[in-house]
Amino acid sequence: MIKISPSVLASDFSRLGEEAIKAEKGGADMLHLDVMDGHFVPNISFGAPVISSVRDKTSLFFDVHLMISDPLRYAQDFAKAGADMITFHYESDSDVRETLSAIHSLGCKAGIAVKPATPAQAVIPFISEADMILVMTVEPGFGGQSFMADMMPKVAAVRKAAEEAGKDIDIQVDGGINDKTVISAARAGANVFVAGSAVFRSPDPAAAIGALRKNAEVKPVG
Repeated sequence: MIKISPSVLASDFSRLGEEAIKAEKGGADMLHLDVMDGHFVPNISFGAPVISSVRDKTSLFFDVHLMISDPLRYAQDFAKAGADMITFHYESDSDVRETLSAIHSLGCKAGIAVKPATPAQAVIPFISEADMILVMTVEPGFGGQSFMADMMPKVAAVRKAAEEAGKDIDIQVDGGINDKTVISAARAGANVFVAGSAVFRSPDPAAAIGALRKNAEVKPVG
């Protein structure tokens, strides 16, 4: 199932509640919330209190991406703030299985993200325990970067492994996604697409979301 998850990193932070409503009215399936700690990645974005403040403004599924060093320590805070899905990085300091288990115990779906330099083989052993694998198509920590097409074999490898395991898992791509790059990502096997600038900086967010969804409706190769 195709899912479009606009990233608030490209939104107007002074009007975050209105921006969330705009994404919902535009037909988004999720709202992508990038949490950066200034340590795991060089930038700092926002934390659980900001997510909590937006939670009552929209019924959208909250897709929370933790780019932080110790996701296990903070998972409960983000669950309480209203996260529906908590995705953390394989490269973080927290134990992967322990963190997956903790997130699930909090009533949230759990995802694992991998940086561009991390191979698909690193996360394949966790496919049966995760609800989503996020393949970064830019280096995490900054918005507005160009799409890394060389990540598509990694997406395809994760999709193939999931199919071989009989696991119906979401595969998300994040970084440089627009109405053109979404096609190659979908062909590689991704079905959840994070788009920041393409949605929030469009004069017509609903049309932008519609174009992303339409162009993602291509059959995966293989």
